[in-house]
Amino acid sequence: MTIHATPALPDLRGVASWRKSTRSSSGGNGQCIEVACLDATVAIRDSKHCSDAGYPVLAVDTTSWAGFVNELKTTA
Repeated sequence: MTIHATPALPDLRGVASWRKSTRSSSGGNGQCIEVACLDATVAIRDSKHCSDAGYPVLAVDTTSWAGFVNELKTTA
């Protein structure tokens, strides 16, 4: 799988429409990720740190994201 470079992300708080992964832990222990689709970029963050001022966000292009998801489906 090839990972393509993506531009730096702006501050996404209050802008991005985040959704929690359906595959995240359902035990209520906070082990979750959230994703947001932004044009040609998918942003991923840790839901435990989403309100932090400098929270880390991983961003990948949609082609890389689709490849990642397809790889997960074929190995699951």
